[in-house]
Amino acid sequence: MTRKLKWLGAAALVIGAGYLGLQKYGIYIPGKLAELREPIAENHPVAWARGPAQPPRGERPPNVILIVADDLGMNDISLYGGGVAGGAVPTPNIDSIARQGVSFANGYAANATCSPSRAALMTGRYPTRFGFEFTAVPAAFVGNMAHAGTNQLYPAIYHKELNHDLPAYADMGVPHDQIMLPEILKPRGYHTVHIGKWHLGEAQPLRPTSQGFDESLGLRAGGGMYAAKGDGQVVDAKLPWDPIDRFLWANLPYSVHWGDDQRFRPKGHLTDYFTDNAIAAIDANKNRPFFMYLAYNAPHTPLQATRADYDALPQIKDHTQRVYGAMIRQLDRRIGDVLQKLKDTGIDQNTLVIFTSDNGGAWYAGIPDLNKPYRGFKGTFFEGGIHVPLLMRWPGHIAPGTVRSDTAQHLDMFATIAAAAGAQMPGDRVMDSFNLLGSGPRRDVTFWRSGDYRVVRAGDWKLQVSKRPDKVWLFNLASDPTEQVNLAGQQPARVAQLRKLIEDQNAPMPKPLWPGLLEAPIRIDVPLNAPWQGDQEYVYWAN
Repeated sequence: MTRKLKWLGAAALVIGAGYLGLQKYGIYIPGKLAELREPIAENHPVAWARGPAQPPRGERPPNVILIVADDLGMNDISLYGGGVAGGAVPTPNIDSIARQGVSFANGYAANATCSPSRAALMTGRYPTRFGFEFTAVPAAFVGNMAHAGTNQLYPAIYHKELNHDLPAYADMGVPHDQIMLPEILKPRGYHTVHIGKWHLGEAQPLRPTSQGFDESLGLRAGGGMYAAKGDGQVVDAKLPWDPIDRFLWANLPYSVHWGDDQRFRPKGHLTDYFTDNAIAAIDANKNRPFFMYLAYNAPHTPLQATRADYDALPQIKDHTQRVYGAMIRQLDRRIGDVLQKLKDTGIDQNTLVIFTSDNGGAWYAGIPDLNKPYRGFKGTFFEGGIHVPLLMRWPGHIAPGTVRSDTAQHLDMFATIAAAAGAQMPGDRVMDSFNLLGSGPRRDVTFWRSGDYRVVRAGDWKLQVSKRPDKVWLFNLASDPTEQVNLAGQQPARVAQLRKLIEDQNAPMPKPLWPGLLEAPIRIDVPLNAPWQGDQEYVYWAN
Protein backbone atom coordinates (compact mmCIF):
# COMPACT_ATOMS: atom_id res chain seq x y z
CA MET A 1 0.00 0.00 0.00
CA THR A 2 2.85 2.38 0.88
CA ARG A 3 4.58 1.65 -2.46
CA LYS A 4 1.28 2.23 -4.25
CA LEU A 5 0.76 5.56 -2.48
CA LYS A 6 4.29 6.62 -3.37
CA TRP A 7 3.62 5.70 -7.03
CA LEU A 8 0.38 7.64 -7.04
CA GLY A 9 2.10 10.60 -5.42
CA ALA A 10 4.87 10.55 -8.01
CA ALA A 11 2.31 10.31 -10.81
CA ALA A 12 0.43 13.25 -9.36
CA LEU A 13 3.64 15.27 -9.26
CA VAL A 14 4.41 14.43 -12.89
CA ILE A 15 0.87 15.30 -13.99
CA GLY A 16 0.95 18.49 -11.97
CA ALA A 17 4.31 19.48 -13.39
CA GLY A 18 3.06 18.70 -16.88
CA TYR A 19 -0.03 20.82 -16.31
CA LEU A 20 2.02 23.74 -15.00
CA GLY A 21 4.41 23.37 -17.92
CA LEU A 22 1.52 23.41 -20.37
CA GLN A 23 0.10 26.48 -18.68
CA LYS A 24 3.44 28.27 -18.93
CA TYR A 25 4.71 27.07 -22.29
CA GLY A 26 1.53 26.02 -24.12
CA ILE A 27 1.25 29.48 -25.65
CA TYR A 28 4.31 28.66 -27.78
CA ILE A 29 2.78 25.55 -29.37
CA PRO A 30 1.07 27.20 -32.40
CA GLY A 31 4.27 28.86 -33.54
CA LYS A 32 6.36 25.71 -33.08
CA LEU A 33 3.85 23.62 -35.03
CA ALA A 34 3.82 26.19 -37.83
CA GLU A 35 7.60 26.06 -38.05
CA LEU A 36 7.49 22.27 -38.30
CA ARG A 37 4.92 22.48 -41.10
CA GLU A 38 6.83 25.15 -42.97
CA PRO A 39 10.46 25.71 -41.98
CA ILE A 40 11.95 29.16 -42.46
CA ALA A 41 14.76 29.28 -45.01
CA GLU A 42 17.74 31.62 -44.78
CA ASN A 43 17.67 35.05 -46.38
CA HIS A 44 18.08 35.27 -50.13
CA PRO A 45 17.84 38.16 -52.60
CA VAL A 46 14.62 39.01 -54.43
CA ALA A 47 14.75 39.87 -58.14
CA TRP A 48 11.88 42.05 -59.33
CA ALA A 49 10.77 41.52 -62.93
CA ARG A 50 12.10 44.40 -65.01
CA GLY A 51 10.01 46.37 -67.44
CA PRO A 52 11.14 47.88 -70.77
CA ALA A 53 14.60 49.43 -70.97
CA GLN A 54 13.13 52.66 -72.36
CA PRO A 55 9.96 54.52 -71.39
CA PRO A 56 7.05 54.36 -73.85
CA ARG A 57 6.39 57.26 -76.18
CA GLY A 58 3.39 59.48 -75.61
CA GLU A 59 1.05 59.47 -72.64
CA ARG A 60 0.71 56.47 -70.41
CA PRO A 61 -1.64 55.70 -67.51
CA PRO A 62 -0.43 56.95 -64.13
CA ASN A 63 1.42 54.72 -61.74
CA VAL A 64 -0.46 54.15 -58.48
CA ILE A 65 1.07 53.49 -55.07
CA LEU A 66 -1.39 52.65 -52.28
CA ILE A 67 0.41 52.88 -48.93
CA VAL A 68 -1.45 51.39 -45.96
CA ALA A 69 -0.14 51.60 -42.40
CA ASP A 70 -1.31 49.16 -39.74
CA ASP A 71 -3.11 50.45 -36.62
CA LEU A 72 -1.91 54.03 -37.19
CA GLY A 73 -4.06 56.56 -35.35
CA MET A 74 -5.03 60.07 -36.39
CA ASN A 75 -2.68 61.51 -33.76
CA ASP A 76 0.28 59.43 -34.89
CA ILE A 77 1.09 61.92 -37.64
CA SER A 78 1.81 65.62 -37.25
CA LEU A 79 -0.38 66.80 -40.14
CA TYR A 80 -3.26 67.72 -37.84
CA GLY A 81 -1.16 69.63 -35.32
CA GLY A 82 -0.38 66.77 -32.95
CA GLY A 83 1.77 63.68 -33.21
CA VAL A 84 3.18 61.03 -30.90
CA ALA A 85 4.11 62.26 -27.40
CA GLY A 86 2.71 65.74 -27.93
CA GLY A 87 4.42 66.30 -31.26
CA ALA A 88 7.82 64.84 -30.39
CA VAL A 89 7.76 62.77 -33.59
CA PRO A 90 7.06 64.95 -36.65
CA THR A 91 6.02 63.14 -39.83
CA PRO A 92 7.01 65.55 -42.63
CA ASN A 93 7.01 62.94 -45.39
CA ILE A 94 3.56 61.54 -44.72
CA ASP A 95 2.30 65.10 -44.19
CA SER A 96 3.79 66.12 -47.56
CA ILE A 97 1.35 63.83 -49.40
CA ALA A 98 -1.48 66.03 -48.12
CA ARG A 99 0.37 69.32 -48.45
CA GLN A 100 1.13 68.53 -52.08
CA GLY A 101 -2.30 67.00 -52.66
CA VAL A 102 -5.49 66.42 -50.70
CA SER A 103 -6.46 65.43 -47.17
CA PHE A 104 -9.94 64.07 -46.58
CA ALA A 105 -11.08 65.54 -43.27
CA ASN A 106 -13.79 62.87 -43.05
CA GLY A 107 -11.72 59.91 -44.19
CA TYR A 108 -12.82 56.53 -42.83
CA ALA A 109 -11.57 53.00 -42.62
CA ALA A 110 -14.00 50.37 -43.86
CA ASN A 111 -13.79 48.56 -40.53
CA ALA A 112 -12.25 48.93 -37.09
CA THR A 113 -9.93 45.94 -37.51
CA CYS A 114 -7.42 44.70 -40.06
CA SER A 115 -8.82 42.10 -42.45
CA PRO A 116 -12.23 43.56 -43.34
CA SER A 117 -10.70 46.98 -44.07
CA ARG A 118 -8.18 45.40 -46.43
CA ALA A 119 -10.91 43.35 -48.09
CA ALA A 120 -12.84 46.56 -48.76
CA LEU A 121 -9.75 48.32 -50.13
CA MET A 122 -9.07 45.50 -52.58
CA THR A 123 -12.67 44.86 -53.72
CA GLY A 124 -14.54 48.18 -53.46
CA ARG A 125 -17.39 46.32 -51.75
CA TYR A 126 -18.63 46.06 -48.19
CA PRO A 127 -16.94 42.83 -47.08
CA THR A 128 -20.21 41.69 -45.53
CA ARG A 129 -21.54 41.34 -49.10
CA PHE A 130 -19.36 38.26 -49.46
CA GLY A 131 -19.32 37.10 -45.85
CA PHE A 132 -16.00 38.62 -44.80
CA GLU A 133 -17.22 40.09 -41.52
CA PHE A 134 -14.51 39.26 -39.00
CA THR A 135 -10.74 39.59 -38.97
CA ALA A 136 -9.12 36.27 -39.79
CA VAL A 137 -7.34 34.82 -36.75
CA PRO A 138 -6.23 31.27 -35.89
CA ALA A 139 -8.42 29.25 -33.53
CA ALA A 140 -5.48 28.91 -31.14
CA PHE A 141 -5.28 32.70 -30.90
CA VAL A 142 -8.98 32.99 -30.06
CA GLY A 143 -8.73 30.24 -27.45
CA ASN A 144 -5.76 31.94 -25.85
CA MET A 145 -7.56 35.27 -25.69
CA ALA A 146 -10.68 33.65 -24.24
CA HIS A 147 -8.78 32.16 -21.32
CA ALA A 148 -6.34 35.01 -20.74
CA GLY A 149 -8.85 37.04 -18.74
CA THR A 150 -9.40 40.76 -19.08
CA ASN A 151 -11.23 42.14 -16.05
CA GLN A 152 -13.72 41.24 -13.40
CA LEU A 153 -16.40 43.72 -14.47
CA TYR A 154 -16.97 42.62 -18.06
CA PRO A 155 -15.59 39.16 -18.89
CA ALA A 156 -14.92 38.02 -22.44
CA ILE A 157 -17.56 35.77 -24.01
CA TYR A 158 -16.18 32.72 -25.81
CA HIS A 159 -18.63 31.05 -28.21
CA LYS A 160 -17.01 27.65 -28.07
CA GLU A 161 -20.14 26.08 -29.55
CA LEU A 162 -19.32 27.76 -32.88
CA ASN A 163 -15.91 26.13 -33.19
CA HIS A 164 -17.30 23.46 -35.52
CA ASP A 165 -18.08 26.18 -38.08
CA LEU A 166 -14.52 27.43 -38.19
CA PRO A 167 -12.65 26.82 -41.46
CA ALA A 168 -8.90 26.32 -41.52
CA TYR A 169 -7.07 29.59 -40.91
CA ALA A 170 -5.45 29.44 -44.35
CA ASP A 171 -8.93 29.38 -45.94
CA MET A 172 -10.11 32.51 -44.13
CA GLY A 173 -9.88 35.07 -46.89
CA VAL A 174 -11.55 36.94 -49.72
CA PRO A 175 -13.25 34.35 -51.96
CA HIS A 176 -11.57 33.87 -55.32
CA ASP A 177 -14.72 34.95 -57.18
CA GLN A 178 -14.37 38.49 -55.85
CA ILE A 179 -12.72 40.90 -58.29
CA MET A 180 -9.72 42.62 -56.77
CA LEU A 181 -8.24 45.96 -57.75
CA PRO A 182 -5.15 44.59 -59.56
CA GLU A 183 -7.37 42.40 -61.73
CA ILE A 184 -9.11 45.38 -63.33
CA LEU A 185 -5.79 47.21 -63.83
CA LYS A 186 -4.00 44.45 -65.71
CA PRO A 187 -6.05 44.87 -68.93
CA ARG A 188 -4.80 48.47 -68.95
CA GLY A 189 -1.22 47.24 -69.09
CA TYR A 190 -0.37 47.59 -65.41
CA HIS A 191 2.29 45.51 -63.70
CA THR A 192 0.92 44.82 -60.23
CA VAL A 193 3.05 44.50 -57.11
CA HIS A 194 2.16 43.65 -53.51
CA ILE A 195 4.67 44.33 -50.72
CA GLY A 196 3.93 43.85 -47.02
CA LYS A 197 0.91 42.61 -45.13
CA TRP A 198 -1.83 40.63 -46.88
CA HIS A 199 -4.18 39.06 -44.29
CA LEU A 200 -6.77 38.13 -46.92
CA GLY A 201 -6.12 34.40 -47.08
CA GLU A 202 -3.11 32.08 -47.11
CA ALA A 203 -4.44 29.15 -49.16
CA GLN A 204 -3.28 29.00 -52.77
CA PRO A 205 -6.45 30.46 -54.40
CA LEU A 206 -6.50 33.35 -51.91
CA ARG A 207 -2.90 34.55 -52.12
CA PRO A 208 -1.93 37.85 -53.78
CA THR A 209 -0.52 36.08 -56.85
CA SER A 210 -3.86 34.28 -57.28
CA GLN A 211 -5.85 37.50 -56.90
CA GLY A 212 -4.29 39.67 -59.60
CA PHE A 213 -0.82 40.56 -58.36
CA ASP A 214 2.09 39.73 -60.68
CA GLU A 215 4.55 39.76 -57.81
CA SER A 216 4.20 39.57 -54.04
CA LEU A 217 6.65 39.87 -51.17
CA GLY A 218 5.47 39.96 -47.60
CA LEU A 219 3.31 38.54 -44.86
CA ARG A 220 0.46 36.29 -45.93
CA ALA A 221 -0.91 36.23 -42.40
CA GLY A 222 -1.80 39.05 -40.06
CA GLY A 223 1.69 39.98 -38.96
CA GLY A 224 5.25 39.06 -38.20
CA MET A 225 8.21 40.05 -36.07
CA TYR A 226 9.97 43.16 -37.32
CA ALA A 227 13.36 41.74 -36.48
CA ALA A 228 14.97 38.59 -35.16
CA LYS A 229 14.71 38.20 -31.42
CA GLY A 230 17.89 39.36 -29.76
CA ASP A 231 18.90 41.72 -32.59
CA GLY A 232 21.17 44.28 -30.94
CA GLN A 233 20.15 46.97 -33.42
CA VAL A 234 16.51 46.76 -32.33
CA VAL A 235 14.77 47.93 -29.15
CA ASP A 236 11.69 46.00 -28.00
CA ALA A 237 8.72 47.03 -25.88
CA LYS A 238 6.62 44.20 -24.51
CA LEU A 239 3.17 44.91 -23.12
CA PRO A 240 2.62 42.81 -19.97
CA TRP A 241 -1.01 43.91 -19.70
CA ASP A 242 -1.93 42.58 -23.14
CA PRO A 243 -2.68 38.89 -23.86
CA ILE A 244 -2.53 39.64 -27.61
CA ASP A 245 1.04 40.86 -27.23
CA ARG A 246 2.05 37.76 -25.26
CA PHE A 247 0.66 35.53 -28.01
CA LEU A 248 2.41 37.49 -30.75
CA TRP A 249 5.83 37.38 -29.07
CA ALA A 250 5.43 33.65 -28.50
CA ASN A 251 4.33 32.73 -32.01
CA LEU A 252 5.00 35.30 -34.73
CA PRO A 253 7.84 34.36 -37.08
CA TYR A 254 10.48 36.64 -38.53
CA SER A 255 9.86 35.63 -42.11
CA VAL A 256 8.34 36.65 -45.44
CA HIS A 257 7.04 34.92 -48.55
CA TRP A 258 8.13 35.66 -52.11
CA GLY A 259 5.27 34.61 -54.35
CA ASP A 260 4.37 30.99 -53.68
CA ASP A 261 7.87 30.04 -52.52
CA GLN A 262 8.91 28.81 -49.09
CA ARG A 263 9.08 31.50 -46.47
CA PHE A 264 12.51 32.87 -45.58
CA ARG A 265 14.18 35.34 -43.27
CA PRO A 266 14.19 38.95 -44.45
CA LYS A 267 17.15 41.27 -43.94
CA GLY A 268 17.06 43.89 -41.21
CA HIS A 269 14.01 45.58 -39.73
CA LEU A 270 10.87 44.70 -41.67
CA THR A 271 9.90 48.34 -42.31
CA ASP A 272 13.31 48.87 -43.89
CA TYR A 273 13.10 45.60 -45.80
CA PHE A 274 9.71 46.38 -47.30
CA THR A 275 10.84 49.90 -48.22
CA ASP A 276 14.09 48.75 -49.82
CA ASN A 277 12.13 46.32 -51.95
CA ALA A 278 9.51 48.93 -52.82
CA ILE A 279 12.32 51.17 -54.09
CA ALA A 280 13.78 48.28 -56.08
CA ALA A 281 10.36 47.47 -57.55
CA ILE A 282 9.82 51.12 -58.55
CA ASP A 283 13.17 51.07 -60.32
CA ALA A 284 12.29 47.83 -62.11
CA ASN A 285 8.95 49.23 -63.32
CA LYS A 286 9.79 52.87 -64.02
CA ASN A 287 9.23 52.43 -67.78
CA ARG A 288 5.76 50.87 -67.59
CA PRO A 289 2.59 51.65 -65.64
CA PHE A 290 2.51 49.86 -62.30
CA PHE A 291 0.25 49.49 -59.31
CA MET A 292 1.97 48.95 -55.96
CA TYR A 293 0.09 47.98 -52.82
CA LEU A 294 2.64 48.84 -50.13
CA ALA A 295 1.09 47.52 -46.91
CA TYR A 296 3.38 48.16 -43.95
CA ASN A 297 2.68 46.24 -40.76
CA ALA A 298 3.91 49.20 -38.68
CA PRO A 299 3.07 50.38 -36.10
CA HIS A 300 1.09 47.23 -35.15
CA THR A 301 2.40 45.26 -32.18
CA PRO A 302 4.80 43.63 -31.36
CA LEU A 303 6.59 46.91 -30.83
CA GLN A 304 10.14 46.78 -32.23
CA ALA A 305 12.07 49.89 -33.26
CA THR A 306 15.52 50.39 -34.70
CA ARG A 307 17.99 51.49 -32.04
CA ALA A 308 18.93 54.54 -34.12
CA ASP A 309 15.32 55.77 -34.16
CA TYR A 310 14.89 54.98 -30.48
CA ASP A 311 18.07 56.88 -29.57
CA ALA A 312 16.83 59.89 -31.54
CA LEU A 313 13.89 60.36 -29.13
CA PRO A 314 15.39 60.78 -25.62
CA GLN A 315 12.73 63.40 -24.80
CA ILE A 316 10.09 60.67 -24.64
CA LYS A 317 10.44 59.22 -21.15
CA ASP A 318 7.91 56.38 -21.30
CA HIS A 319 9.69 53.37 -22.85
CA THR A 320 6.65 51.96 -24.65
CA GLN A 321 5.73 55.30 -26.16
CA ARG A 322 9.35 55.91 -27.14
CA VAL A 323 9.55 52.61 -29.02
CA TYR A 324 6.20 53.33 -30.65
CA GLY A 325 7.32 56.83 -31.59
CA ALA A 326 10.55 55.44 -33.04
CA MET A 327 8.51 53.10 -35.25
CA ILE A 328 6.47 56.06 -36.52
CA ARG A 329 9.70 58.02 -37.13
CA GLN A 330 11.13 55.15 -39.16
CA LEU A 331 7.89 54.66 -41.11
CA ASP A 332 7.75 58.34 -42.05
CA ARG A 333 11.41 58.45 -43.08
CA ARG A 334 11.10 55.38 -45.28
CA ILE A 335 7.91 56.64 -46.94
CA GLY A 336 9.98 59.71 -47.72
CA ASP A 337 12.51 57.45 -49.41
CA VAL A 338 9.75 55.97 -51.58
CA LEU A 339 8.60 59.46 -52.58
CA GLN A 340 12.18 60.47 -53.35
CA LYS A 341 12.63 57.41 -55.57
CA LEU A 342 9.69 58.57 -57.67
CA LYS A 343 11.47 61.89 -58.19
CA ASP A 344 14.82 60.25 -58.91
CA THR A 345 13.31 58.05 -61.63
CA GLY A 346 11.41 60.92 -63.22
CA ILE A 347 7.95 59.42 -62.67
CA ASP A 348 6.88 61.56 -59.73
CA GLN A 349 4.56 63.74 -61.83
CA ASN A 350 2.73 60.73 -63.24
CA THR A 351 2.17 58.81 -60.02
CA LEU A 352 -0.91 58.85 -57.79
CA VAL A 353 0.18 58.22 -54.20
CA ILE A 354 -2.42 57.35 -51.56
CA PHE A 355 -1.77 57.00 -47.83
CA THR A 356 -4.13 55.63 -45.20
CA SER A 357 -4.36 53.28 -42.21
CA ASP A 358 -6.44 50.12 -41.93
CA ASN A 359 -8.07 51.37 -38.70
CA GLY A 360 -7.38 53.59 -35.72
CA GLY A 361 -4.75 53.14 -33.04
CA ALA A 362 -5.10 50.09 -30.80
CA TRP A 363 -6.40 50.14 -27.24
CA TYR A 364 -4.02 47.37 -26.23
CA ALA A 365 -0.91 49.46 -27.04
CA GLY A 366 -1.49 51.24 -23.74
CA ILE A 367 -0.95 54.75 -25.17
CA PRO A 368 -3.90 57.07 -24.42
CA ASP A 369 -3.73 59.70 -27.18
CA LEU A 370 -3.20 57.67 -30.36
CA ASN A 371 -6.50 58.83 -31.85
CA LYS A 372 -6.79 62.27 -30.24
CA PRO A 373 -9.06 64.24 -30.39
CA TYR A 374 -11.43 61.39 -31.14
CA ARG A 375 -12.92 58.94 -28.66
CA GLY A 376 -12.49 55.23 -29.18
CA PHE A 377 -9.81 52.84 -30.38
CA LYS A 378 -9.34 50.05 -32.88
CA GLY A 379 -12.12 47.56 -32.24
CA THR A 380 -14.78 50.24 -31.78
CA PHE A 381 -16.81 52.21 -34.31
CA PHE A 382 -16.33 55.43 -32.39
CA GLU A 383 -14.38 57.91 -34.50
CA GLY A 384 -11.07 56.88 -32.92
CA GLY A 385 -11.47 53.38 -34.32
CA ILE A 386 -12.42 54.29 -37.89
CA HIS A 387 -11.55 57.95 -38.59
CA VAL A 388 -8.14 57.61 -40.24
CA PRO A 389 -5.74 59.67 -42.35
CA LEU A 390 -6.73 59.53 -46.02
CA LEU A 391 -4.26 61.47 -48.16
CA MET A 392 -3.65 61.63 -51.91
CA ARG A 393 -1.03 63.26 -54.11
CA TRP A 394 -1.16 63.43 -57.92
CA PRO A 395 0.62 66.44 -59.43
CA GLY A 396 -1.36 68.21 -62.10
CA HIS A 397 -4.59 66.51 -61.07
CA ILE A 398 -4.97 67.41 -57.38
CA ALA A 399 -4.36 70.99 -56.25
CA PRO A 400 -1.75 71.18 -53.47
CA GLY A 401 -3.07 71.78 -49.98
CA THR A 402 -6.64 70.75 -50.78
CA VAL A 403 -8.79 69.77 -47.80
CA ARG A 404 -12.06 67.96 -48.56
CA SER A 405 -14.87 67.76 -46.02
CA ASP A 406 -17.09 65.22 -47.81
CA THR A 407 -17.16 61.67 -46.46
CA ALA A 408 -14.60 59.32 -48.03
CA GLN A 409 -14.03 55.67 -47.29
CA HIS A 410 -11.57 52.85 -47.95
CA LEU A 411 -14.21 51.45 -50.28
CA ASP A 412 -13.68 54.44 -52.54
CA MET A 413 -10.06 53.60 -53.34
CA PHE A 414 -11.27 51.03 -55.89
CA ALA A 415 -13.30 53.40 -58.07
CA THR A 416 -10.84 56.26 -57.61
CA ILE A 417 -7.86 54.20 -58.79
CA ALA A 418 -9.91 52.59 -61.56
CA ALA A 419 -10.90 56.02 -62.90
CA ALA A 420 -7.35 57.36 -62.72
CA ALA A 421 -6.09 54.31 -64.62
CA GLY A 422 -8.93 54.31 -67.16
CA ALA A 423 -9.93 50.82 -65.99
CA GLN A 424 -13.40 49.30 -66.26
CA MET A 425 -15.42 48.89 -63.07
CA PRO A 426 -17.05 45.46 -62.57
CA GLY A 427 -20.59 45.51 -63.95
CA ASP A 428 -21.84 42.14 -62.75
CA ARG A 429 -22.17 42.91 -59.03
CA VAL A 430 -23.11 45.63 -56.56
CA MET A 431 -20.19 47.99 -56.04
CA ASP A 432 -19.94 50.31 -53.04
CA SER A 433 -17.13 52.53 -54.33
CA PHE A 434 -17.21 56.20 -55.39
CA ASN A 435 -14.59 57.99 -57.48
CA LEU A 436 -13.26 60.65 -55.13
CA LEU A 437 -11.44 62.57 -57.85
CA GLY A 438 -14.28 62.78 -60.36
CA SER A 439 -17.28 65.05 -60.69
CA GLY A 440 -19.84 62.32 -60.04
CA PRO A 441 -21.91 61.58 -56.93
CA ARG A 442 -20.38 61.69 -53.46
CA ARG A 443 -20.80 59.29 -50.59
CA ASP A 444 -23.61 60.38 -48.30
CA VAL A 445 -24.21 57.17 -46.34
CA THR A 446 -21.70 54.64 -45.08
CA PHE A 447 -22.05 51.56 -42.86
CA TRP A 448 -19.95 49.52 -40.46
CA ARG A 449 -20.74 46.16 -38.88
CA SER A 450 -19.14 43.52 -36.67
CA GLY A 451 -21.60 40.99 -35.30
CA ASP A 452 -24.33 42.75 -33.34
CA TYR A 453 -22.45 46.06 -33.28
CA ARG A 454 -23.73 48.10 -36.24
CA VAL A 455 -23.26 51.70 -37.29
CA VAL A 456 -24.33 54.15 -39.98
CA ARG A 457 -23.23 57.65 -40.87
CA ALA A 458 -25.78 59.50 -43.01
CA GLY A 459 -24.83 63.08 -43.73
CA ASP A 460 -23.69 64.56 -40.43
CA TRP A 461 -25.59 62.06 -38.29
CA LYS A 462 -24.04 58.90 -36.90
CA LEU A 463 -25.90 56.11 -35.11
CA GLN A 464 -24.20 53.28 -33.23
CA VAL A 465 -26.25 50.27 -32.12
CA SER A 466 -24.74 47.73 -29.74
CA LYS A 467 -26.08 44.53 -28.17
CA ARG A 468 -23.45 44.43 -25.41
CA PRO A 469 -24.14 46.80 -23.82
CA ASP A 470 -27.70 47.16 -25.07
CA LYS A 471 -27.22 50.76 -26.04
CA VAL A 472 -27.71 53.29 -28.81
CA TRP A 473 -25.49 56.31 -29.42
CA LEU A 474 -26.59 59.16 -31.72
CA PHE A 475 -24.20 61.98 -32.58
CA ASN A 476 -24.35 65.05 -34.79
CA LEU A 477 -20.80 65.07 -36.13
CA ALA A 478 -21.17 68.56 -37.58
CA SER A 479 -21.50 70.10 -34.12
CA ASP A 480 -19.95 67.26 -32.11
CA PRO A 481 -17.18 65.62 -34.18
CA THR A 482 -15.63 63.94 -31.13
CA GLU A 483 -18.87 62.23 -30.03
CA GLN A 484 -19.27 63.76 -26.59
CA VAL A 485 -23.06 64.24 -26.45
CA ASN A 486 -25.37 61.27 -27.04
CA LEU A 487 -28.61 62.60 -28.52
CA ALA A 488 -30.40 59.25 -28.80
CA GLY A 489 -32.81 60.00 -25.96
CA GLN A 490 -33.72 63.39 -27.41
CA GLN A 491 -34.29 62.31 -31.01
CA PRO A 492 -36.13 58.97 -31.14
CA ALA A 493 -37.50 59.64 -34.65
CA ARG A 494 -34.02 60.13 -36.07
CA VAL A 495 -32.82 57.01 -34.24
CA ALA A 496 -35.65 55.02 -35.85
CA GLN A 497 -34.86 56.44 -39.29
CA LEU A 498 -31.17 55.55 -39.04
CA ARG A 499 -31.95 52.13 -37.56
CA LYS A 500 -34.00 51.37 -40.63
CA LEU A 501 -31.06 52.29 -42.87
CA ILE A 502 -28.95 49.77 -40.95
CA GLU A 503 -31.64 47.10 -41.16
CA ASP A 504 -32.17 47.62 -44.89
CA GLN A 505 -28.41 47.49 -45.51
CA ASN A 506 -27.99 44.23 -43.62
CA ALA A 507 -31.11 42.43 -44.85
CA PRO A 508 -29.57 40.96 -48.03
CA MET A 509 -26.16 40.19 -46.52
CA PRO A 510 -25.11 36.52 -46.46
CA LYS A 511 -24.03 34.55 -43.43
CA PRO A 512 -20.43 35.24 -42.37
CA LEU A 513 -17.88 32.88 -43.92
CA TRP A 514 -16.66 32.09 -40.40
CA PRO A 515 -18.19 32.97 -37.05
CA GLY A 516 -17.07 35.47 -34.49
CA LEU A 517 -15.90 33.19 -31.70
CA LEU A 518 -15.00 35.81 -29.14
CA GLU A 519 -16.65 38.94 -27.81
CA ALA A 520 -14.45 41.12 -25.62
CA PRO A 521 -15.02 44.50 -23.98
CA ILE A 522 -13.12 47.56 -25.19
CA ARG A 523 -13.37 50.81 -23.29
CA ILE A 524 -14.01 53.93 -25.30
CA ASP A 525 -11.90 56.48 -23.43
CA VAL A 526 -8.95 54.67 -21.88
CA PRO A 527 -6.45 52.07 -23.14
CA LEU A 528 -6.14 48.51 -21.91
CA ASN A 529 -3.56 49.23 -19.19
CA ALA A 530 -5.81 51.74 -17.38
CA PRO A 531 -7.66 50.46 -14.27
CA TRP A 532 -11.17 49.19 -14.89
CA GLN A 533 -13.98 51.21 -13.33
CA GLY A 534 -17.71 50.65 -13.42
CA ASP A 535 -18.59 54.04 -14.91
CA GLN A 536 -16.38 53.69 -18.00
CA GLU A 537 -18.17 53.44 -21.33
CA TYR A 538 -17.40 50.28 -23.27
CA VAL A 539 -18.57 48.14 -26.14
CA TYR A 540 -18.13 44.43 -26.84
CA TRP A 541 -16.27 43.71 -30.05
CA ALA A 542 -16.99 40.43 -31.84
CA ASN A 543 -14.34 38.54 -33.75
